Amino acid sequence: MAAPAPGVSRRRRAVVRLAQAAATIALLVLLWRIADGADALSVLLAADAVWLLAALVALTLHTLLAAERWRVTAGALGLPLAWSHAVREYYLAQLVNQTVPGGVVGDASRAVRSRAQAGLTIAAQAVVVERLAGQVAVLAVMLGAFTVTAVVPGGLTWPTWVLALVAVITAASITGLLLLGAAARVPGRLGPRVTELARTAGTALAGRRVIVRQLLLSGGTTACILAAFAFCARAVGVDLSIAAVLSLVPLILLTMLIPLTISGWGLREGAAAALLPLAGATASEGLATSVAFGLVALASVLPGAAIVWVRSPDRATRSTASHDAGSKP
Repeated sequence: MAAPAPGVSRRRRAVVRLAQAAATIALLVLLWRIADGADALSVLLAADAVWLLAALVALTLHTLLAAERWRVTAGALGLPLAWSHAVREYYLAQLVNQTVPGGVVGDASRAVRSRAQAGLTIAAQAVVVERLAGQVAVLAVMLGAFTVTAVVPGGLTWPTWVLALVAVITAASITGLLLLGAAARVPGRLGPRVTELARTAGTALAGRRVIVRQLLLSGGTTACILAAFAFCARAVGVDLSIAAVLSLVPLILLTMLIPLTISGWGLREGAAAALLPLAGATASEGLATSVAFGLVALASVLPGAAIVWVRSPDRATRSTASHDAGSKP
């Protein structure tokens, strides 16, 4: 089957992005009506600036640690990255992901701009594996917290629908791994590509020289993003327990992976309004917490905008030409 013409492909992407923008607006409007948006707004306007600043610091540290994780991952695959380059490109990628529908455009651009020394394939693998490490760490914390709080005497009692949701996520994760294993045996191009990606992930994440750093960095990024959400909750008057932070917050944040809206807006707020009442908050406080987190997250990537601003057209042209020349055989 022939590939779609470039014009058709661009139109399809435009339609998808418009649909994501419409879904974001529709969900936020629905939540405003269901979760008492007026009360959420008043709570948000009275938020404690000190706790919001603490959340900003935590998300900034998250970006720095994630950039270092990318640098370690790329280095293990033979793609050396300077720390300043990794931080700059990570900020820029986050800015794009926060503001452009799709949530992966910034990461794709990050791979393209770092391809010069090892080629696009290795650069793309480094980005994919690094993002995967972060999501796996959040998922592992959530599953561990739900398991402990459900079985330890005196732990929390979760509603059936929440446990069912966690079970679905767990089953989907296991199914994904099984499908990847099956895909590795498929003849043709797919099998070898999946096998190579699995080998790459093993080298970059579990290699003898990098495994300790990868564990520390993924643990650090997870702790920072969970702490940032908890700080935003505290800013609007919601004091989350450690158990709630380790179980409910990852579940809320994982909804952002669903490519239905722009950067998870609407989905994250709906999850927060539904789940945080289990920790003693109201639905409007849950909505306010998630909106505060989203706004602080957007503020935390503004250095990416500064990077775009200070890059002159001539410098960008020279950089692109240098990368293109370096990628030629």
